[in-house]
Amino acid sequence: MKLKSALTAAALMLPLAVSAAPKGAAKTPATAKQEKVDTYHGTEVKDAYQWLEASSEASVKQWTDAQNAYTRGMLDKLPGREGLRQRVTELLSWKSPGYGGLQEEGGTLFAFKSQPPKQQGFLVVLGSVDDTSKERVLVDPMVVDPSGHTTIDWFVPTRDGKKVAVSMSKGGTESGDVTIYDVATGKAMPNELVPHVNGGTAGGSLAWNADGTGYFYTRYPRGEERPAADRDFFQQVYFHQLGTPTEKDTYALGKDFPRIAMTELETSEDGKHTVAVVANGDGGEFMVYLRGPSGQWAQVSKFEDKVIRAVFGHDDALYLVSRKDAPRGKVLRLPLATPTLDKATVLVPEGEASIQGIFPAKSRLYVNEQLGGPSQVRMVDLKGQSLGLVPTLPVSSVGGLVAAGDGDDVLFVNVSFVQPMAWYRYSAKDNKVTKTALARTSPMDLSDVEVVRTEATSKDGTKVPLTILKKKGTKLTGKNPALLTGYGGFNISISPGYSVLTGLWLEQGGVYAIANLRGGSEFGEKWHAEGSLTHKQNVFDDFYACAKLLVDQKYTQPKKLAIQGGSNGGLLMGAAVTQHPEMYGAVVARVGIYDMLRVELTPNGQFNITEYGTVKDPEQFKALRAYSPLHNVKDGTKYPSVIFTSGANDPRVDPFHSRKMVARMQEANGAKTPILLRANAETGHGSGTPLNARIEEEVDVYSFVFNELGMKYQPPAKKVSAPAPQ
Repeated sequence: MKLKSALTAAALMLPLAVSAAPKGAAKTPATAKQEKVDTYHGTEVKDAYQWLEASSEASVKQWTDAQNAYTRGMLDKLPGREGLRQRVTELLSWKSPGYGGLQEEGGTLFAFKSQPPKQQGFLVVLGSVDDTSKERVLVDPMVVDPSGHTTIDWFVPTRDGKKVAVSMSKGGTESGDVTIYDVATGKAMPNELVPHVNGGTAGGSLAWNADGTGYFYTRYPRGEERPAADRDFFQQVYFHQLGTPTEKDTYALGKDFPRIAMTELETSEDGKHTVAVVANGDGGEFMVYLRGPSGQWAQVSKFEDKVIRAVFGHDDALYLVSRKDAPRGKVLRLPLATPTLDKATVLVPEGEASIQGIFPAKSRLYVNEQLGGPSQVRMVDLKGQSLGLVPTLPVSSVGGLVAAGDGDDVLFVNVSFVQPMAWYRYSAKDNKVTKTALARTSPMDLSDVEVVRTEATSKDGTKVPLTILKKKGTKLTGKNPALLTGYGGFNISISPGYSVLTGLWLEQGGVYAIANLRGGSEFGEKWHAEGSLTHKQNVFDDFYACAKLLVDQKYTQPKKLAIQGGSNGGLLMGAAVTQHPEMYGAVVARVGIYDMLRVELTPNGQFNITEYGTVKDPEQFKALRAYSPLHNVKDGTKYPSVIFTSGANDPRVDPFHSRKMVARMQEANGAKTPILLRANAETGHGSGTPLNARIEEEVDVYSFVFNELGMKYQPPAKKVSAPAPQ
């Protein structure tokens, strides 16, 4: 649902797998009905499947097992499945490594690396971005836990690069304990484990002090401090001194924070200042606190000040991104000597693009911004004068900026729909970009793919960006299979990215489309606000407009159109299939929310209130009820084929949503189309899912979609590696 750390960004998109279940179930399992009635503001709402919320009950487990058996009985016999298995395995097991989260401290370069066929990513130390031959593995979760179910959430090195704090969690829970590793030896320091610093609700963060003898960290309630029901809330900031028991850790900040506070911590380069950016749940409200050399914390901004980012510069200043009277963002410079917001000056005023982040270098500021999905990096000097754009790939995503030396040079990630991810070095002196050795290759060549950027017109006239990928020369006959995806929420955009599974779809003659819906950050806070709270219906109208464009312009037809989305995008799938069932041939809904009236009864659902609203508010209840997928399933309606996925350990979306939605749709469906549940007992929302489990899900998903759209898998004629990005 929300981005908790740099390393979990990609993991939000990872699929889940299903544990083994009996095969051969050919008939839709029966589901008992136990009528319940909830009353909201005088409105009675019936709920016959509320009993499916009790995950630990034997009856719910039996029902889930029966559904899994039914799903396996349907999927295992699909034609073309083994050919798809071979191709999906080949694509996702491609051995070209990927690198993320680059950080250089004390002359040591750290990175998070993924390297199929290894089941999990791992932490490495690099000799250079131009030569990986001297790379050294520092922390490998597969050594910590050979089962493959432990993952690294994030890592933070000390300023001298001699120690690194690593958060690791198990089974997709995102409940991460922090261990300190000695960088020289790669060994964990004894008696230096701090439990539950990271969580699936409020995330987690850590910032070292200047000399690496201790760190500030996010702490959840422990023991008898609060009732068990509160232990995913009330996150505060504590300080841990190395060599002392964690029970002796000292309180620093947060007793007055909201119940659903989420805090990100960062220390200045000289270690004299620490900043805390505190979110009020998921809805996009933030406040900023600063700790100075005196050791005292002071509040810099309040929620109403709309400061959403805070980053230390090299010039004794804090750089802020503010949306106060600037919904697309502006950049403020705040001297650390006078850290009150009235002393801040505007360095970069609001422009056409939406500011996503900032990276201060020695004598310039890099501003990461986007307009409708694709992103770019603009440069200004420390007086705000424009220095132009960093040269990047067309229609691409750029990010991950990190210093390359002590001057103005930077390293950054760039990726497009047709070029794999690579790290580049930008030379400020001669305005040139060079590719480093940290570049992925691909098992397929997408150079013959055309990227079409267009706009659909939503119900209220809003223009909605839509990107369409197709092989060059594809004829628009209205008969092409098409796959449309979207998200639309939480200030998260779907930016350009390279996917071998998209390539698989395209090589089979398909059209792939990405909708940039309201609710995201594509055009700033106004765009986000128009897709949240009581305006959430706009997101679903936007998506329908994009689907209609694909049909009207002869890219496809409804029975050939599949849609897929996960998490908040799973909610999107639920709304799409209940509002316009006639529009789609197949639906893939991953780890989604479908009961909007009871979502806030779950821990992470309470963090979602600032994004979705609450049933306690009459107007918000009315809006939630109007689009809640579970409550808009209608008896006798002919629904398209749908596959729902869930993970038992999911800390962000309770799997009961998928259970209830499947039960209701199976009951109501007036067509003979399958409504399937793919429930996993060993995974969560997607983060940390082992590679083999991801492969298994994609084999199921693509077998399902191919079958429902009448596609026959054809092995590619030859295997070609993509040319390296220029």
